[in-house]
Amino acid sequence: MSLSNVSMHIPEGKIKAIIGPNGAGKTTLFNVISGALSPNKGKIIFEDKIINDLPSYKRTQLGIGRTFQTVKLFKQMSVRENVMVGRHCRTKSGFFSSGFRLPKTKIEEKKIAERADAELDFVGAYETRSQAAGSLPIGLQKSVEVARALATDPKLLLLDEPAGGLNDKETAHFSELIKKIQEREITIILVEHDMKLVMNISDEIAVLNYGEKIAEGIPEIIKNDKRVIEAYLG
Repeated sequence: MSLSNVSMHIPEGKIKAIIGPNGAGKTTLFNVISGALSPNKGKIIFEDKIINDLPSYKRTQLGIGRTFQTVKLFKQMSVRENVMVGRHCRTKSGFFSSGFRLPKTKIEEKKIAERADAELDFVGAYETRSQAAGSLPIGLQKSVEVARALATDPKLLLLDEPAGGLNDKETAHFSELIKKIQEREITIILVEHDMKLVMNISDEIAVLNYGEKIAEGIPEIIKNDKRVIEAYLG
């Protein structure tokens, strides 16, 4: 779905939800912000910098992390190794020192593993650290993907349907986890269909429909907006 004149501001340190029916353009918006897609016009501004031309890995280095609607883990690698992959965007060892396993590289790898374990503990998946990521149930896989995103040191975290496919207990865990992430002063943009979760944790909500923004505001306003009820909540 293409986007048309979608403009919004994400307040620092807040949770902003993006909602709307399937095909409304929510994941397209995430792809534009993260660099998977390039906009034909308009500007993406992050910390006063126009980042339209930056590739995804550069945006990650700037502090934009994300998860995906369909979990994207390296299924044959261990849980810890998956999270370590996220941390490598912050490494300083070059090709030479890594290839020859110089002492500073070994020290850095140890720190990366320790950080991965810390993030796994934070999301409640530490006990799975030695298991193959693909062997985990979907709820834990989503937690591991969040841990990997956190390991990149994001200032802005894009969460694409974190509660999708989860049961009530798992959804409650993610609701608490998202609030804990916010307490780390990380700004969050959340795409989610679970309206109970969205209304409970969001500071602001923007509503997309057919690639256009039709409403924006605090949860109390959005849930009573006639356009939103007709297009989505009805």
